[in-house]
Amino acid sequence: MASSNGRTKRQRGEIETLPSGSLRVKVYAGVDPISGKRHYLTEVIPAGRTAAKEAEKARTRLLAQVDERRNPRTRATLDQLLDRWLEVADIEATTRMGYVNKLNKHVRPTLGKLPVGRLDAETLESFYASLRRCRDWCGGKAFVMHRVKGEHACTARCRPHVCKPLSPSSVRQIHWILSGALSRAVRWRWIAVNPAAQAEPPAPPHPDPQPPNPADAARIINEAWRDPDWGALVWLAMTTGARRGELAALRWHHLDLAAGVLTLRRSAYLDADGVLQEKDTKTHQQRRVALDPETVAVLTELHTRYVDRLAQLDATADRADYVFSPEPDNSRGYRPDTITQRYGRLAKRLGIDSHLHALRHYSATELINAGVDVRTVAGRLGHGGGGTTTLRVYAAWLSESDQRAAGTLAARMPTRPTSPTLPSSPYRVVAEELREQIRAGRLKPGDPLPTVLDLAATHGVSVGTAHQAVASLTADGLINVARGRRATVAGQPEG
Repeated sequence: MASSNGRTKRQRGEIETLPSGSLRVKVYAGVDPISGKRHYLTEVIPAGRTAAKEAEKARTRLLAQVDERRNPRTRATLDQLLDRWLEVADIEATTRMGYVNKLNKHVRPTLGKLPVGRLDAETLESFYASLRRCRDWCGGKAFVMHRVKGEHACTARCRPHVCKPLSPSSVRQIHWILSGALSRAVRWRWIAVNPAAQAEPPAPPHPDPQPPNPADAARIINEAWRDPDWGALVWLAMTTGARRGELAALRWHHLDLAAGVLTLRRSAYLDADGVLQEKDTKTHQQRRVALDPETVAVLTELHTRYVDRLAQLDATADRADYVFSPEPDNSRGYRPDTITQRYGRLAKRLGIDSHLHALRHYSATELINAGVDVRTVAGRLGHGGGGTTTLRVYAAWLSESDQRAAGTLAARMPTRPTSPTLPSSPYRVVAEELREQIRAGRLKPGDPLPTVLDLAATHGVSVGTAHQAVASLTADGLINVARGRRATVAGQPEG
């Protein structure tokens, strides 16, 4: 094409014919800031009578996209956009801290100085791919990871860098953070299109909950019960599936032990300054969870120890005090990360690969495996989906299915260790008296055992409690049970 001064004007972009007859449009778009390679926008036009015309339209459109990036409506950088977006975005405190940490660690060092108008889908996808190769942006170069900044004498803590990829779920979170900020930039007319909407993040990871198996759960409970107060916290995490922040924020007025109901209303978290704060639960709604009799007994014993400590301190009980606390008077709740770290140390001592959130998975999977409907399970765990409307109605929280869920999970829980200074559960009292009768010879091998109705009446307990006492003796091999016949004494207990 000739210009007015007689010189030939170089045409931007090119159109080439492929062996199939299709036309490929290719437009130079600069250098990729991530890989440093030349970057082209391409589009393939199928063969046909109008292919040449469509190819010219595509070339014009791609050139316009390049010009939009070269001459953006704003010269603001991604750092400036993120700062402005964080000022106006309505984000929960804990969510905001997570966003800021990910942006400061992974996004700002690499893309922060890049003008917003220069971002495109290919740049973002190249960025995501780099994160999945190495979270430290090593670029494939060997270097030493120093634990101390500035000049220093290296120690064993200064080690050669080993590439560690960022997980797909973390990369996806970064993608959605950027997408939200860039979407706001479009609304503000800083840019014409949201490049994150055109970029493809890693596929979502396949859900793989890994709760402890029943044998490991029993070991965890037994180890935790070395400290009865800590054992009560682990027990409640297993039976209710409550989140760590919800357990940390739990106060005595949230418990109705007479009715066997726990109300989860608040969640504890650490603010940016490391100060313990409270907020709404994750789904911004309170939920009521039915408690089984054994869990009620656990919490009753916990409250008794709390009251006894206050008496020694010459203080009075306050229903606003925390249920779980590192202080003798329960005036301050646990830091959520303290609960996580203590559980992690417990699991490590036992050689079990587990984390605190796995107890939530344990509660869910045990209930589902027992045949409890998913909506009821979702209600107990406080999930936003899977019966959200039902969860808003208190009657549904205490429905028959929720009561069955509490009892079902209790039956699948490992046996709770007991402290010798604390009163035993009713069924253990019945079982221990029967053991004593067998040990003393008042019940001899082959003698019929009293019926569960007689045991219930004699000891003033329910038939179910009497059944549980008989079942515990049967499990120990002290009683023989056959269908259609009275249970009989099998033999003498050890010791």
